[in-house]
Amino acid sequence: MSIKLIQDRLNSYNCRSELEEEHAIREITQEVALAALGRTNFFKQAVFQGGTCLRIFYGLNRFSEDLDFILQKPDRSFTLESYLSVLSEELKAYGYNIEITDRSRAETNVRKAFIKDDSVGKVLQVKHMGKTIPFRKIRIKFEVDTNPPSGSGRQVNYLDFPFVSSVTTQDLPSLFAGKIHALLSREYTKGRDWYDFIWYTGRKTGINYAFLASALKQQGPWQGKELNVNKEWCIKALRDKICCLNWQETKDEIRRFIRQNELSSVELWDKELFLDRLEKYALKIS
Repeated sequence: MSIKLIQDRLNSYNCRSELEEEHAIREITQEVALAALGRTNFFKQAVFQGGTCLRIFYGLNRFSEDLDFILQKPDRSFTLESYLSVLSEELKAYGYNIEITDRSRAETNVRKAFIKDDSVGKVLQVKHMGKTIPFRKIRIKFEVDTNPPSGSGRQVNYLDFPFVSSVTTQDLPSLFAGKIHALLSREYTKGRDWYDFIWYTGRKTGINYAFLASALKQQGPWQGKELNVNKEWCIKALRDKICCLNWQETKDEIRRFIRQNELSSVELWDKELFLDRLEKYALKIS
């Protein structure tokens, strides 16, 4: 019965390529993992954030690879061990042959583990995977920041698959603030960041300036600085960033995370497009 639930879920994606099928199986695995965590006290301590959160709970259209969390309150003694055991047992019940590796180190703030499986794709009825190249392991990085920036908002959302469960997530203004921090501070080009930027600005999402200011002070080129982070500061910083990016690299990075019918839109990406989106967004928010 459990593997049938996974099969039915996969069929609902109507995948058109091997890559889409791989992303779909990874996302289904992420949902099972989140539901398993919902059976524990994990979400009394932690908050779900990042691209996978945005996709599963807020409707972002691109695929995402990782499960990212922050603690509600800093706690350097936090460990993953008991939660990884629950994840392993739950995923095995759904037909997975799970390998979980805890890569956490006591001297770092981020607790990190990797969830890997090379079996579930072989027992599912797939249309594309394994036809031209061997099955690849499904790999999900699981991270918890034990010393997060202050000021994040949160709310409770609900998963329907594989069973009803509650998940504490960041609210949208805090998620957007975290994304702006990544846009401004990341040392390499990541097209997924700019795909998300289009999504947020198109929905006129507000910005949690307090959370953004705390994140900028904690990490990145403004580390340790007291900034007056407001609308004007954000728009100027984003404008400067847009003007200095290599847009070909940005387009190349996003392609493997979106469906085929969106590829033509990505070809429009350039400095002028993103400056236009930024200026229109600036006129609509406070």
